[in-house]
Amino acid sequence: MDFLQLTGRNVLILGLANRKSVAYHAARVLADAGANVLFSVRSEERAATVRKLFPEAPVFICDVADQAQIDKLRDDVSTTVETLHGIVHSIAFADYSAGWLPFHETPRPAFLQAIDISCYSFIAVSNAFRDLLDKETGSVVTVSISTTRMAAENYGYMAPVKAALDSSVCFLAKAFSQFSHVRFNAVCPGLLKSSASAGIPGYVDSYLYAEQATLRKQAVQTEEVANTIAFLLSPRSSGINAQGLVLDAGMGINYFDQQLVHREP
Repeated sequence: MDFLQLTGRNVLILGLANRKSVAYHAARVLADAGANVLFSVRSEERAATVRKLFPEAPVFICDVADQAQIDKLRDDVSTTVETLHGIVHSIAFADYSAGWLPFHETPRPAFLQAIDISCYSFIAVSNAFRDLLDKETGSVVTVSISTTRMAAENYGYMAPVKAALDSSVCFLAKAFSQFSHVRFNAVCPGLLKSSASAGIPGYVDSYLYAEQATLRKQAVQTEEVANTIAFLLSPRSSGINAQGLVLDAGMGINYFDQQLVHREP
């Protein structure tokens, strides 16, 4: 039984880096569910990786920091499929080359670059593809984080960037509702073992702590995030719009777990 009703639906995934990527796991779930998956990556090197992982899938190259390349991506995709039923925006970038700085010392160029690539690209891609997206059942999903209210020093300015992304979900949903039924949502996972997390200073310690803060004492798995993305792209989630679905295995209500409060220093 095709419960998710994804068979034959065309989904564009932006941001696959390697097998650890949320984008990779989402693509695998979607392909297994019968969807026709297309990919957009930022370099020929990444494209070669995707072609090895998904030999039959169309792969396009697009640097989302360049509007001309976004427009070309739209034109190239439109020659491959007549209609796009879904978009997965799994793109984030932060330049931590300046080291671990307190938030008030965030370099302006780093912040502006992060918000351009990690947030504005979501708006720009959605706008570029507005006429190609199925106006009745189209669904656009981005990847955020479980909370932007937790001031983790090592995550730094990316939390405000993700907060802007979360807000953009709502504003895009509202804007598109004026001429379509296209839905916009975000998956908001807790800490993951992903390629994107590898560049965050001190991430491993934060990950291990977060894992102990979950109710099940096991961190959120990337496959769980992928499954949620597939659901949000599915017509089965038609009543969900302008939302951020938190996947944190209960961490958000468990900060005062007795094992954490009384653990050995």
